[in-house]
Amino acid sequence: MSGAEDRALLSGARDAEDGPEAALRPQTLAEFTGQKASRENLAIFIAAARGRGESLDHVLLHGPPGLGKTTLAQIIAREMGVGFRATSGPIIQKSGDLAAILTNLQPRDVLFIDEIHRLQPSIEEVLYPAMEDFVLDLIIGEGPGARSVRIDLPRFTLIGATTRSGLLANPLRDRFGIPLRLVFYTPEELTLIVTRAATL
Repeated sequence: MSGAEDRALLSGARDAEDGPEAALRPQTLAEFTGQKASRENLAIFIAAARGRGESLDHVLLHGPPGLGKTTLAQIIAREMGVGFRATSGPIIQKSGDLAAILTNLQPRDVLFIDEIHRLQPSIEEVLYPAMEDFVLDLIIGEGPGARSVRIDLPRFTLIGATTRSGLLANPLRDRFGIPLRLVFYTPEELTLIVTRAATL
């Protein structure tokens, strides 16, 4: 990965929608082929959150690779009418990296963390209060002069994606109110996907 890509992911830029393949991505839940159970559940949760004017509960997308987790995360943000920020577990090396992303979110924004199972334990510890109480607890400085700082965050939605949900720490997994397992597509669904792509 290039330095520019690293910076874009770390800053939460919208580069996930860039590139020629972006036109092939479905834009709404109705356009998304397959994953019927997950789509139906999401539609209910999204309608309820929008009706209350609140952020969607945190979502965990897990299952084999290549099933559309990133696309589904983008659709969730679009259906909610909020901003979308994307990053990756291995990119976030320090608590300050995570703080930089979280403090730049707008109310109800979606933060997508791909490969969330690869977050370092120290980063997970910072993420817990952010997910649960929407606050960021940081230690500034070292030694006797170190002090704790609490920063209030806007209410946001974290969408985590993983191909290895068994590697997630239980406290992290338990903070996702909407866990969704994506499954392999049927031959009929794959035909629909290919047909749609050919007409674009």
